[in-house]
Amino acid sequence: MKVFAVGNFFAPPTPEQRDAILPKEAPHTLRLYLDGLIEQFWFRTDKPGWVFLMNVESVDQARSTVESLPLAQAGLMTFELTPVGPLAPLARLLPAE
Repeated sequence: MKVFAVGNFFAPPTPEQRDAILPKEAPHTLRLYLDGLIEQFWFRTDKPGWVFLMNVESVDQARSTVESLPLAQAGLMTFELTPVGPLAPLARLLPAE
């Protein structure tokens, strides 16, 4: 299943937190990408944070995956999870079989 995970900071990390956590965050995220759990990722342009398109078995798996990230573990970031799928109403545009 596909899940959008939209990351939001509770508060911007301090320079000390950033220096301690971000060197761990990037490799952790890259590992999730290489493992196929994160399919695509973007930086948000409206405020600090990022968005992942995840390829997971369930919303619970998505939740446990993003909660394992160092920024989430440090209590600095939370994720809003939204399961998505094909645009089912498009089937109405197809001729009856």
